[in-house]
Amino acid sequence: MTVAFLDTVHPILKNRLKENGFHCKDYLTLSREDIIQGSLTDIEGIVLRSRLQIDVKILQSLPNLKWIARSGSGLENIDLIEAKARDIHVYNSPEGNRDAVGEHVLGMILMILHKLRSCDVTVHERVWAREKHRGSELSSKTVGILGYGEMGSAFASKLKGLGCKVIAYDKYKKGFSSEFVEEVSEDEFFKRSEIVSIHVPWTSETKHLVNTSWLSKFQKTIVLINSSRGAIVNTSDLLDALDIGQVSYIGLDVLEFEGSSLEGLDKLEDADSRSTLTRLLESPNAYLSPHVAGWTTESYIKLSSYLANKILIYGIYSLHIKMA
Repeated sequence: MTVAFLDTVHPILKNRLKENGFHCKDYLTLSREDIIQGSLTDIEGIVLRSRLQIDVKILQSLPNLKWIARSGSGLENIDLIEAKARDIHVYNSPEGNRDAVGEHVLGMILMILHKLRSCDVTVHERVWAREKHRGSELSSKTVGILGYGEMGSAFASKLKGLGCKVIAYDKYKKGFSSEFVEEVSEDEFFKRSEIVSIHVPWTSETKHLVNTSWLSKFQKTIVLINSSRGAIVNTSDLLDALDIGQVSYIGLDVLEFEGSSLEGLDKLEDADSRSTLTRLLESPNAYLSPHVAGWTTESYIKLSSYLANKILIYGIYSLHIKMA
């Protein structure tokens, strides 16, 4: 089986595939136009991250494609409906960076509650402002998790032992209450949450899910953390909620304005987007990171390792089908 690597991933994936008879080729700079013009007609599997959008035109240009492996959790850059219609298997590896995401979100929350950013800055300025930095304990809070898949459940497990109440709402998943979390209705989620962590995928349904209407449903002032996808949040609406006190702090690892990378944020063409980004960057109550929640030394290895397992299982299954 011939596999095209369209993005850089940890070499463990390529090595394991080669050990099992796969022929792996690097196409790290291959353009969309090159693929459409027929550069990969012999390819049976592709490995990628986010560099290319795998849409109908791309899939039509890959007549022998059997599977797509996406290093990471999000699949928004792959036309899943078209892939299914063509009987193309699609794999991702949320298991690989779920621990990293859970730790990052927890770190953001503790940083906010204990005012660690300001603490660090003022001490470096030789200012000993203790009363100004009186914090708040996570153990006194109710954490609401929106979406209880790999990321949401991993985050819940990180909270065990910290003394806080953990609740979760998932529109498409039921019966998941455990030692880590209490499953609640959407109404209960809005009623009880004090810290809200977003862990839903980016789909047509979830785009701008976090907007003025949604935020107004919370009965308590909340801290909002988003480590999922930037487009899930209407940033302007979120900043408005921050201004009027519906939201006290925000922690964003992903931004509505980012594309395949954060580079070029200072070159946004839309005036409203530029204005909203400026508001966000100037807000003292906004804690930001450059889409690195799942970006650790360990997750880099695990993302590829989990993908290798899934691809090899498919290979063994396909071999049995051919021999039957």
